[in-house]
Amino acid sequence: MSIQLIGEKVTLRDITEADIHEMYFHCYESDDREHLKWNGPYRTQEWISYKEFARKYEPEVVLTGTDMPRNHLMIEIEGELKGTVGRYWVSEVTNWFEIGIVIYDSNYWSGGYGTEAFRLWMGYLFNSLDTVRLGIGTWSGNERMIRLAARCGMIEEARVRKARIVRGEYFDAIKMGILREEWAAAESHRISDGGTIHG
Repeated sequence: MSIQLIGEKVTLRDITEADIHEMYFHCYESDDREHLKWNGPYRTQEWISYKEFARKYEPEVVLTGTDMPRNHLMIEIEGELKGTVGRYWVSEVTNWFEIGIVIYDSNYWSGGYGTEAFRLWMGYLFNSLDTVRLGIGTWSGNERMIRLAARCGMIEEARVRKARIVRGEYFDAIKMGILREEWAAAESHRISDGGTIHG
């Protein structure tokens, strides 16, 4: 089973080998790498070869055509790869993972693309996985991500003061999350208000 989730502005789809080259370009070669200033900037991005980079994503190319839950999906806008959504384990024992989003092309920031992509991703994960919650981890300076998570129904659950340093300045570490029942109630409300779910 190939995954393709179609929204009004974006499509989330399975990763291909060509996408790995495109992602590497956006992370290491593009003139527009503004996204690196916001996506976990307290960790220094070390240069790695394409071969090393590809090793992380090649196993997911193999998942295409299977019913295995995906760890990443590509964000396609107007037929072009513009970003990714992903998930990572915090604790496999408690079935706890956090999710994230990156839109590489800064021309597509603040236009509703990220919010729609994140909602589609959350819906896919709640429908595909037996998890009670979804969450994010970010830093207090990343106001755009905090607003996006809030628009998708997440609430602030923890704030660790002055736990991150970004470009020489201290920021708080932020944890936000949403429970399955909260997501279901919000989606039910959106549908009753005339909203649509695609995919």
